[in-house]
Amino acid sequence: MLAPGSVWAQTEQAQTSRASASNRITVGVIGWGMMGPSNTKAFLAQGDCQVVAACDLDKDHLQEAVNTVNQHYGNQDCKAFRDYRELLERKDVDAIMIAVPDHWHALIATDAAAKKKDIYGEKPLARTVAEQQAIVRAVQKNKVIWQTGSWQRSTPVFHKAAEIVRNGLIGNVVRVEIGLPEGHHDFPGTVPPLLERLSSLPDKISDPTQIVPGTPAWNLAITQPPPNFDYEMWLGPSKAEPYIDARVYQNWRWNYNTGGGQLMDWIGHHGDIAHWGLGFDSTGPSEIDGHAEFPPANAVWNTASKYHIECKYRKEVTKYPCDVNITIAGGSPAIAMGTKWIGTDGWVWVDRSGFDASNPAWLQGDTLPEDLRKVKLYESSEHRRNFLDSVKSRKPTITPVETAHHSTLPGHLGLISMLVGRKIQWDVENEKILNDNAASELLSRPYRAPWQFPA
Repeated sequence: MLAPGSVWAQTEQAQTSRASASNRITVGVIGWGMMGPSNTKAFLAQGDCQVVAACDLDKDHLQEAVNTVNQHYGNQDCKAFRDYRELLERKDVDAIMIAVPDHWHALIATDAAAKKKDIYGEKPLARTVAEQQAIVRAVQKNKVIWQTGSWQRSTPVFHKAAEIVRNGLIGNVVRVEIGLPEGHHDFPGTVPPLLERLSSLPDKISDPTQIVPGTPAWNLAITQPPPNFDYEMWLGPSKAEPYIDARVYQNWRWNYNTGGGQLMDWIGHHGDIAHWGLGFDSTGPSEIDGHAEFPPANAVWNTASKYHIECKYRKEVTKYPCDVNITIAGGSPAIAMGTKWIGTDGWVWVDRSGFDASNPAWLQGDTLPEDLRKVKLYESSEHRRNFLDSVKSRKPTITPVETAHHSTLPGHLGLISMLVGRKIQWDVENEKILNDNAASELLSRPYRAPWQFPA
């Protein structure tokens, strides 16, 4: 079992902050796609932090990143890098922000930890369970601060909902419903031009899930990568595939070669909140039974469109008063988006769109009345600010690496169950699948040469 963060965090609290003599934390940002810009701008807003370097494999995105930083500071000090390894060699960088496709998380994070850089890393923690374990080991070994981009913990409504549950106001939780999105979403708008190229074909294509190898649509979908984009480096350790613009950039998440679909894109948010309310940040499910509707496995977009996963958390493992059954669903009309805890004495539901509960009194105010807060959860008012504070204090963040690992395990294990088509048993303490070699193989994935799995 991976050690809890407190094992090393207690000794770290006595260490001197790594921030520079001026008390300013220098940051390098890696990735300028979906979350990179917003995370970077949040760091730019902090007076005790300076972004000094940026990295991206798209020259246009990289230039935009550098321009954004330099325009903010009114200088030309932010340096550009095409290879993250060169950025990590800079001795004057205290911390990095990672916002790259899932298949790159493990290599960049473990390399950064080895260079003693504190890390703000986007969720999910990694593409596979084995990669996540490698990241946890690297962070613990090198005693660096880690913050996961599961920012919902830093907002009042999710904090309040989790505190209601942790304080036993709904009794013992017997069931949790985690509603996530279904299907796919064309974030960068690359699908309409693709479909236009295919419009002359006799078989009408309306979706990338219909485009498979060996068809005229596939042949027309393949193009040369843009000259400003290093596609070979972008593929990195993943299987070599021809360039198709609709599965790169922000749409990489819809292909299992590089991402994990809606399930893995969101489990680090609502699944994370479900665990927070239950106090399950260091545990996990013992039984996982997943079912899904998949496009063809070789389609341009091949991640599950609808999915339903049942997880059983056994009381003898979690030390909770009773067994807890958690349902994770995308595309189920019976389960609303967000997290809903159902207890013996009531229920609470929370999402970015709202908050509801069985007791109308709980709907009042941003926080619980003090007399009800016997258990007070970690408080953070801004997620990136919390990271910087932890870099200075050497105390754990609100979403440390161990929490990120356990929050996403139900998603990873649910996906494995969906892919093999049967229930799997998970040894929570030793972190292995029991008596199922085919499922166990999916805990990791092969790396394409010359890239090697992080030690």
